[in-house]
Amino acid sequence: MLMAVLVGMFGRSENVPAEELALMAQNGDDTALHHLLQSYSPFMKKTAAQVCKRFIDDHDDEYSIALSAFHEAVQGYEKEKNASFLTFAHLIIRRRVIDFIRKESQRTEFVHDFSASSNKDAESSKWIEETASIKNFNLEKQAEIRREEIALYEAMLKEFDLSFQMLAKIAPMHEDARQTAVQIAQMVAETEEYREFLMNKRKLPIKEIEKMVRVSRKTIERNRKYIIAMALLLQSDLHYLKDYLKERLL
Repeated sequence: MLMAVLVGMFGRSENVPAEELALMAQNGDDTALHHLLQSYSPFMKKTAAQVCKRFIDDHDDEYSIALSAFHEAVQGYEKEKNASFLTFAHLIIRRRVIDFIRKESQRTEFVHDFSASSNKDAESSKWIEETASIKNFNLEKQAEIRREEIALYEAMLKEFDLSFQMLAKIAPMHEDARQTAVQIAQMVAETEEYREFLMNKRKLPIKEIEKMVRVSRKTIERNRKYIIAMALLLQSDLHYLKDYLKERLL
């Protein structure tokens, strides 16, 4: 029945882009929303499975989280800011499933260690002191850490025939193009199979990326170096450098 309604509304429903359906759903079109949730259920399961590293079915809690995250993506999608709806949804699902796993892990550890509350209190106090100490780093110390991270980042980039100084030159000129490139880099950095392809082959999995974004292969190729540089940074532990570059290149 739903498919018949969609065919009547849109012609061939499979030709209706997910972006258009998401925008229609935002405007209160329940038929478009139901079609999205039904059609992209395999996509949600696959994305959750990539995080969990196991098969996900309708009965898993992770699927419920993925379904909720997909709905969140539908409501939060902005055509002007996001490369494509599926790229945006992919990132939201991954983050929500990861958050769920972390919370479950913390809950399990809390229950397990409840009897050792006095030790926990001591550890918590120590953690608070250490955190306060980190937050009180002076600017000179932060600059020193950034210099160290730049050296590490330079070494990463060198393996791909790139350099830190090259970043400003290869960054896309227009903000929307830069945002799209960064979103693609996020997807590569946060998806294990794409990340492994990049590190093993020293190039982007362009064929797979094309399926997830609504930009041409030519555009991906043109911004290839920038996407690779950003993916390497985003998957790294170079936290100070990420913050430093956020307002300058990202």
